[in-house]
Amino acid sequence: MSQKLDANIDMSYGTALIMIRNIPDDMKLISGIFTSIADESINIQMISKTSPHKGHVNISFCLPSEDLSRALIAINRYRKSAKDLLIEVDAYNTKVSVSCGKMKDIPGFAAKLFKIFADEGIDIKLATASESEISCLVHDYHSDRIASLVI
Repeated sequence: MSQKLDANIDMSYGTALIMIRNIPDDMKLISGIFTSIADESINIQMISKTSPHKGHVNISFCLPSEDLSRALIAINRYRKSAKDLLIEVDAYNTKVSVSCGKMKDIPGFAAKLFKIFADEGIDIKLATASESEISCLVHDYHSDRIASLVI
């Protein structure tokens, strides 16, 4: 088993992942999509946007699974503006947030966390990071054992 991390962990169960692919790289359109979701009083938890490729981007984000159908209705309002838009959904996930105030000064912190997951056969569906926190989205199936592996 891998070495544990000196960190805090927070688990958000019942998290859905929405991936919107082939969006025109137009910030007015992208902000409109997120405004439409916000107008439904839905809180977005993690966002990842790819770099533009041939004028299009992909965006992945998380939200509470209970808000999934309302978010999809909000996104579908933009189908006329982005006809080639592809929407994928993965509803059965847990967001794992690992935080450590000194993380920015610890080389390899992310590598250690990813190795712990890899050693246990836990796939990460989405990851975001800041100077003090790494958030990973994993399948609900793995959520019960993650805390004991990390801290």
